[in-house]
Amino acid sequence: MPPKFDPTAVNYVYLKVVGGEVGATSSLAPKIGPLGLSPKKVGDDIAKATTAWKGLRITVELKIQNRQATVSVVPSAASLVIKALKEPARDRKKVKNVAHSGNITIDDVIDIARQMRSRSGARKLTGNCQRNPGNLSISRMYRGRSNHLMTLSTQ
Repeated sequence: MPPKFDPTAVNYVYLKVVGGEVGATSSLAPKIGPLGLSPKKVGDDIAKATTAWKGLRITVELKIQNRQATVSVVPSAASLVIKALKEPARDRKKVKNVAHSGNITIDDVIDIARQMRSRSGARKLTGNCQRNPGNLSISRMYRGRSNHLMTLSTQ
């Protein structure tokens, strides 16, 4: 006989999903089915919570307590940069191998560093700004400067 259900227990499940889309319930079921949740309902909640990240792969945190799931988005540095590029939403099934290009201002880089600060090992904000250009090599240029010059300007 399985152990009795504890309503005060909190479980966290992290998933990589495409923003704004309802994922396959067959991939959700093994992760959240044993916790007593409906994969279809949770998939709809995830799609609703990630509408701002439409078409981007994003990490989602499910906090499950008392058989209720709350969805929160945990963006990576790469997804924050792609969002900062302000590219139009794309249909990922039709448009393949997208080369992301554009310019990002220093204010955008600092904003991304502030958002990533809690998950970084850097002691200061400048450490985060120097760490991000490696992740931000998606865009290659920041207001006409290369990654190396950008790293030097944040010191």
